Formats: sequence, C-alpha cells, structure tokens
Amino acid sequence: MAETKREIERKYDAPVADEGFGLPDLSRVAGVSAVIDKGVVDLDAVYYDTVDQRLAAAAITLRRRTGGADAGWHLKLPVSLAEGVRDEIRAPLSDEVPRDLTGLVRSRVREADLVPLMRLRSSRDVRDLTGVDGALLAEVSVDGVRAERLTGGAGAAAWTEIEVELADGGDPAFLGKVEKKLRKAGVSRSAATSKLARALTETGIGPRPPRPAGDPETPADHVLAYVREQRDAIVDLDPAVRRDLPDAVHQMRVATRRLRSALRSYGKILDRAVTDPIGDELKWIAGELGIDRDQEVLTERLTAALDALPRELSAGPVRPRLRTWSRARRSGSRRHLIAVLDGKRYLALLAALDALVDAPPLRAEQPKNALAKAVERDFKRLAGHVEEALAEDPGRARDLALHGARKAAKRTRYAAEVAAPALGDQAKDVGKHAKAIQSLLGEHQDSVMAREALRDLAAQAHAAGESSFTYGLLYGREEALAERAEAELPPLWAKAVS
Repeated sequence: MAETKREIERKYDAPVADEGFGLPDLSRVAGVSAVIDKGVVDLDAVYYDTVDQRLAAAAITLRRRTGGADAGWHLKLPVSLAEGVRDEIRAPLSDEVPRDLTGLVRSRVREADLVPLMRLRSSRDVRDLTGVDGALLAEVSVDGVRAERLTGGAGAAAWTEIEVELADGGDPAFLGKVEKKLRKAGVSRSAATSKLARALTETGIGPRPPRPAGDPETPADHVLAYVREQRDAIVDLDPAVRRDLPDAVHQMRVATRRLRSALRSYGKILDRAVTDPIGDELKWIAGELGIDRDQEVLTERLTAALDALPRELSAGPVRPRLRTWSRARRSGSRRHLIAVLDGKRYLALLAALDALVDAPPLRAEQPKNALAKAVERDFKRLAGHVEEALAEDPGRARDLALHGARKAAKRTRYAAEVAAPALGDQAKDVGKHAKAIQSLLGEHQDSVMAREALRDLAAQAHAAGESSFTYGLLYGREEALAERAEAELPPLWAKAVS
C-alpha cells in the first residue's frame, strides 16, 4: 500500500570540490537549539522513466532506493517547483514498479515501458536541527553523489550538494533562516530541481526542453493556446484524480468541458470533421468524471442542508442513511472511474489530444474576426435558450430548459475565455455575464438533482419503516431555492443584454 508524504526542501551546490567542504555552524540559526549528528548513510537509487524521458520532462521522478530508513519505491510529483514542494508517494520494495505508482504516471507514460534510466549512489552525512523542545525542525544533509547512466549510452558524473528538508508540519519560513546562514558560507541554490535532473544534464541526456510557443498573434494561435492549456490540465490532473485529492475530479471535468466547448465554438478555425470525434470522446470522459463529481456535490449539499436544520426537525436516522447512501453510490463510481482511466479508450483520447496540439487541423480559410464572431454566435445561442426557459411554465419543462440555458452559458463563457487575450474587455464582459448566469442556473440544477435524491432517500426510509418527514422538509426548502433562482434570472439576463 502506497503512502504519501509532503516534501518541502531546498537544494544547494557546495562551494568547493568534494574534499574539504564543511557546513557552517547551524546552531546559530534562529530557533535552533541543537544540531545533532546522525552519521553517514549510503543510499543506492535507480531512477525509472521512458526512453524519451516523459517523466523527467514533467519534473516527475520515480525511483527504487535501498539504504536509509525509507528504502522502497518513491514517486515524486511536483506541487510547487519554485518553492521546492513535492508529494512523495512511497511503496514497499519489490522487483517491479508497483501498480499503484504506474497508475499515477499513466497519463504521462501511456503505454510506453518504464526502464532503468539512471543510478545514483549517495553518501549522505545527516544532521538534525532541533528546537528548544527537542522537536525536529529540519534535516540537513551533505550528499556526495555519483551518477551512472543506465540507458542511452555510457555516462557518469559526480558532485556534492546540500539538502535542507523541512520537518513534517514545519513552517516553510524556517528554510529561509537556514538559507541565510548557508549563503553567508558561500553556498548557493542549486539550479537543478532534483538529483536526477542534475544527473541527466551532467551526463548529457537531459530531457529536450519544450519548444517556446511564442505570443499568440492570429485567431488560430489563441485557440491553439487554449486547447494546449486544457490538454495539459487534463494530463496534470490525472494523478490527483487517482489519488482522490480535493476538487481534482471537478477541475479535470472542467478542463474537458472547456476543451470540448472551444472545439465546437471555433469550428471556423479548427476543422470540425476532425475535432467532432474528439469532442465526442471528451463528452464521454466528462460524463465518467461526472458520476463521481455529481455524487460529491449532492452529498455536500444535502449534508449542509441537514446541518442547518434545528435538531428537533431531524426525525429518524437521517444522517446514517445519508452516509450509507452516499458511500454506496460513491464507492462504486470511484472504482469505475479508476478502471476508465486505466482503459485503452482514455489513452486513445490523450493520444488524439496530443495529435491535435502537434498537428492542428486548421481550416484553409479563416475569417480575421473569427474570435469575435464565435463569441457573438454563442451569446445569441444563449439568448435563445434563456428566452425559451422564461417562456415555459414552472415545472419539469422549465427545469430542462434552464439546464439547457446553463450549458449554453458555459459554452459562451469558455468562448469568451479563448478570445479575451485578443479582444480584451469586450470578451471579458461577455464572459463575466455568462459566468453569472451559469452560476445561478447551476444552483437551480443542483436543487433539481437534490430533490431527486431526496425522493429516493424518502422512499428508502419509508420502506424501512422510518419517518420521511425530514426528507420532505428538505425537499420543500430545495423547491424554494429553485423558485428564488428562477425569479433572479430575468433581471440578471436584462443586465447581460443591456
């Protein structure tokens, strides 16, 4: 079973050759009461990657390490490279890369093999910095590193570096205090983000840097920049979704919707004969992500509504039933989602997105005002949906029409996002109004879904001989919230068209 540790550290280059380097007196760092010599430990790590170094290009490292207290497999995912923050996911030693870890790099690796790329052997001289209460503040190590290339020909390198790793739960500001002392001793921050990155550079097989995209100039440039941004977001969020991190499913779903919407809105720029099949697959994966996300939203909404009720209005085992209902629905959808992300259809979609970015299907003739026309067209489409919804009597038909207007508002908002860098305030204003309408109608749709869930829960409670009073009460409150949203739509829309 893999475990996760948040790692916050800084790396420094030793100011002299390996022999003769010594740390300054770190007991003088503010807050440090003692510097404890923990001795020297020998570490031996083999780093794995694809032959073309897809993990290294994304600042991800995967290694099998022996020696030290944390021997095993370590996968490091960047959180903030600028601040030296990474999540280290650990798994026990084994001969093969653990399945838990291969899943977390699948969006990068796809179906390529993970091979031994580099071997790093380090002699680590460790010191603990502790506070007045004896608690660990940080671990400081001087590492003598020897790197040996295992793939791509012969190559070796050696260097000495200093690592300062913050103790779990420590204040990151403490690292600045240690750095101030190190700088006075002639130590400078390392340019490399990891030992592997330095080893790749010094042995001559570093990952090829991405080609600079340049500033967007044409309408096509703006659309492709947006498409690339959403493709990157999907790939980046994949591991977070697998780890069930907060809001990850929602953010990945939003990226798929943004991308699909852009492909549909800008059919005058990208050939829809090519992009429509990709859009269909984006709709599919958004639906799969939605199974989990919709359940999460529903549970949060119903729990918050129940929390707001006076205790005397909660009749029967409402909370236990809500928890059981939510867990049963979510555990099944969670397993299904991971199976989807491991499937060939999803990998084929990622490959299609790569091809779309690398060889975009640009139409031969593109109007110069394509961005403005697309935003205008989508806004008119939104207007039709809003007017249709307002013409319906309250009830199921209006609910469906308002849901259609909400989707049209999303599309308008995303079209405006694409165009905003080129059109400025004109597109930003459209996007702002579309977002407001989307938010209002999103609240309405959440109420529709909540009422369906409450009917289901009430039926289950009734069948079990429990009171359904509280579910009915919550249903009525949801109905009132929906009516309020419907009443707010006309003035909000009038402001958008004024």
